[in-house]
Amino acid sequence: MTRTVDTTQELAAFLRTRRERLDPHDFGLPSRRQARRTPGLRREEVAELAGVSTDYIVRLEQGRGLRPSANVVEALARALRLVPDERAYLFNLAQQRPRNADKPATTAAPPLARLVADLSPLPAMLMNHRYDILAWNDEMARLLLDFDTLPPSQRNAMWLCLMHPEMREFYVDRERVVREGIAHLRAAWAAHPEDQALTDLIAECTTRDEDFARLWAERDIKVNGRGRKVMRHPDVGVIAVHFEVLMPLQDADQRLVIYRAADEESRSALDRLCAR
Repeated sequence: MTRTVDTTQELAAFLRTRRERLDPHDFGLPSRRQARRTPGLRREEVAELAGVSTDYIVRLEQGRGLRPSANVVEALARALRLVPDERAYLFNLAQQRPRNADKPATTAAPPLARLVADLSPLPAMLMNHRYDILAWNDEMARLLLDFDTLPPSQRNAMWLCLMHPEMREFYVDRERVVREGIAHLRAAWAAHPEDQALTDLIAECTTRDEDFARLWAERDIKVNGRGRKVMRHPDVGVIAVHFEVLMPLQDADQRLVIYRAADEESRSALDRLCAR
């Protein structure tokens, strides 16, 4: 029976197994006269690659109660050539928060783009953490906006809500929609401090929209994975939808957004819209 995780001992065992599976030849390490008695890299070799002392590696592998910093964990992950899942596991064992290793998604992953299309007749789209719209199906374009007519720099859900003339009065409860969007963007901003495009988006919205500036200053934090929105569509009238946001394991910076009619009147309106 597996007991509750002893993170210190599991960290020690994990580091040993990852070190022992590495091939010294892959690192271009110089050959040594003394034969290797165990597989993998020696502790002093891992220490040199990670920029720490050999004694530190020994104490970690012996489970002697050390708690490496996030910087040391990152260095160990690089030295041991951990894949993303292993890297996340190491950070969890060390009880540290990993830095975001993946660059922000700027294009839709092809399988997810196909899934967006396959979700028709449900309106669906794919976004990244800063609300850039990466892919959409025809139903979402008919409901919100024909994104094909926009330059890529304007295909951002927050920018459109604030700046696009057709979208400024589109949401019945506009302040709540903007407030929830800002609360998500602030969380994304903290998680991606290196994302200059996100910083530039926030700066533009703060400068150009008084409501955004006021709500941003309140520092609300919330990642909203589901909810309800009510929209005023110029062709078919008021439409209420439930939305769900799903995050794929394989492409963590992409978010699949799916709308469903919230009532029979809205379902009928969506049907008329999609049949046009």
